[in-house]
Amino acid sequence: MHARRPIRSFVLRAGRVTAAQERALTELWPAFGVEFTGAPIDLDAAFGRAAPRCLEIGFGAGEVISSLAQAHPEIDYLGIEVHRSGVGRLLLQAGQAELKNLRLICHDAVEVLATAIPDRSFDEVLIFFPDPWHKKRHHKRRLIDAPFVDLLATAMRPQGILRLATDWQAYAEQMLEVWNACVRLRSQSEDGTFVPRPQFRPPTRFERRGARLGHGVWDLAYTRCGP
Repeated sequence: MHARRPIRSFVLRAGRVTAAQERALTELWPAFGVEFTGAPIDLDAAFGRAAPRCLEIGFGAGEVISSLAQAHPEIDYLGIEVHRSGVGRLLLQAGQAELKNLRLICHDAVEVLATAIPDRSFDEVLIFFPDPWHKKRHHKRRLIDAPFVDLLATAMRPQGILRLATDWQAYAEQMLEVWNACVRLRSQSEDGTFVPRPQFRPPTRFERRGARLGHGVWDLAYTRCGP
């Protein structure tokens, strides 16, 4: 078992869950939620089938994973998000669209990957616009570091695809350094740097906010190589 890191990549904020989101967390969670207990999760049982599987970490308001789940009913989508407001928002979308191929975990993704996700579970992993923790004294809180990369590579199937994006250039450069150092992942960029924006990714509210502030966007993509 991997050791849990004591510094978390998030700060929980209270008082931001709407009444509709709270109702969704109560009424729709039994249909879409997967409880984190620390024990390994049987994903085939959670989805009721064996199928290609995609994980999104930190799905925010759920724009990406919701649109993908609706467009690809043949693929199962697991979303991990620590903020209850985002989970409630996505539950509302999932209930309205009657999605059968979407499941959610409301917990720290690092702990979930370290204790509850079986090896080689995912054909694709998405991490879009994680908190950049741009102040230097907060860099230790960034999600992307070497231990996390190792956890994620273990959770991916051979030839699986990892896609990331950030609107913070310094974080993008750190991501490159960390991901490129992992021998189990191979960059899809010919020069080992950035890739074009994937056409399937709709702009998230964080991305739109960044665009209004004049931020660029840097996309990365890797293939899981080896056994």
